[in-house]
Amino acid sequence: MEPKDYIVVKIEGEYAYIREIGAAGGEDIFIALALLPMGTDIGTKLHCEFFEYTIIE
Repeated sequence: MEPKDYIVVKIEGEYAYIREIGAAGGEDIFIALALLPMGTDIGTKLHCEFFEYTIIE
């Protein structure tokens, strides 16, 4: 799996919707907040590599 960058577009309860940055017409991915780093909020940019998410600036 190649590394990708995402942005959190919506949070509903204990789940977040993330969208790939730079992907035209991409669909949102539904993921549990427990799998994302502490401090993740709407607008947070994430880097994913080997199913490990880290916050990026």
